Amino acid sequence: MDWEHARYLLVEQQIRPWDVLDQKVLDRVLTVKREDFVPADKKALAFVDSELPIGHEATMLAPKVEARFLQDVEVQPSDKVLIAGAGTGYLMALAAGLSSQVYGVEIEPELASQAEANLARAGIRNARVIVGDAVRGFAEQAPFDVIIVTGSFASVPATLKEQLAVGGRLIAIVGELPIMSATLIRRVDHNAYSEEKLFEYNLPRMKNAPAVSAFTF
Repeated sequence: MDWEHARYLLVEQQIRPWDVLDQKVLDRVLTVKREDFVPADKKALAFVDSELPIGHEATMLAPKVEARFLQDVEVQPSDKVLIAGAGTGYLMALAAGLSSQVYGVEIEPELASQAEANLARAGIRNARVIVGDAVRGFAEQAPFDVIIVTGSFASVPATLKEQLAVGGRLIAIVGELPIMSATLIRRVDHNAYSEEKLFEYNLPRMKNAPAVSAFTF
């Protein structure tokens, strides 16, 4: 397969039509070899326009969603980024070229090891993978300028929101089937957050995501 041509088509046919026009994000997609971050038996599916199973009941986000998330959180060169649900490290690799430092939390040790190896092979030096519960974030390195969540929540846990710096942005898929939405949360000051729904999209729940609170009458 001509991977470079496939990458070009990925950008032109899947990502740009999804209103991803930030050239810095597009350049990262064109630079990072996504096919090197997928399981060997799924390499031919590296550019498929859907979530891709990577084992341990985990999935990689669709390429257009990864790119849209990066654009919508407006990653800056000085930013410290947290990827909650690192998977095999691809989204970390994209973010690493846009930011100062990236941390990725992954609950499955085998996936975390794959992510570390993939990032090293790609020459990414400003990314660190931590084995842990992504729902809890990574308080040791908080606050973060950007938090990207690779699964869904009924509502975003306070634990994660509290790890945002003032001015920081968090993006996650939030809601209940059949309707979930990509939701951008900004920490506007120490005790206040704004919330904006960006587009409808469904993703599996994050492992250990808090259960939905029952309604009280």
